[in-house]
Amino acid sequence: MNPEKHDLVLIEQRGAVLYLTLNDSDTGNALTTPMCVALAEALEGINGRPDVHCVVLRGSGRHFCTGGNVKDMQRGEDLMQGATEDVLESLRRYLHRITLAMQAVDVPVIAAINGSAIGAGLDLSLMCDLRVAVKGARLAESFLRLGLISGIGGAWFLTRAVGLAKAMEMTLTSQFHTAEEALQMGLINRVVDADELDSTVEQLATTIASAPPKALRLAKRLVRQAASSDLPQALESAGAVQAILLCGAEHKAAVKAFLASTQ
Repeated sequence: MNPEKHDLVLIEQRGAVLYLTLNDSDTGNALTTPMCVALAEALEGINGRPDVHCVVLRGSGRHFCTGGNVKDMQRGEDLMQGATEDVLESLRRYLHRITLAMQAVDVPVIAAINGSAIGAGLDLSLMCDLRVAVKGARLAESFLRLGLISGIGGAWFLTRAVGLAKAMEMTLTSQFHTAEEALQMGLINRVVDADELDSTVEQLATTIASAPPKALRLAKRLVRQAASSDLPQALESAGAVQAILLCGAEHKAAVKAFLASTQ
């Protein structure tokens, strides 16, 4: 399928995989107000595309996403300007819309981190289910360098990715980390050479997208719920989901296909 222009986000579907490309390389794909709107709209449209079984989020140019545009902040043109009530409303309308839209996506989302993922850009990658980064990528929860904190939900995502102690260290020091360091702390899933990023992510996305679609969506939902559930709740949820799948035609077709492939 030919790419379609969605404001500042390019949308391209290849088979069952949907690629979303942040397309403002001049700003490092910064989360300006127009970018927030374009990305939120693209994310909100995914669940209405039943032929999409996996999503890849990536950045154009040298960066994945550098967060807020510091030059806009200096000029007073970014979304965090005005009275406190106005700023809070802007955060809800733009940044929080991205967070909630990403959390609502039914299918797995992979972040292809081709360069810097800084501040809200790192948080954006953490909203994805899997992260693959190139060697040389830089990642940082760097808000305190600008006298800010994450307004897009970074503290929630970061603590779940690396634990409370490491999240606290990253937040309080604003330290930049290499992709290799990020891999060691569990912040990302894989590190690859730059010329292998596209093929690695495509292979991973294609493998995920090949799973039975209903089971795939329920599996993602179950893992996310388990992260904030106690064991009895997790068992009850797992039992309910498994019962639904065991009684469904998709499971029976998958068993038949599996047995056929082993003969």
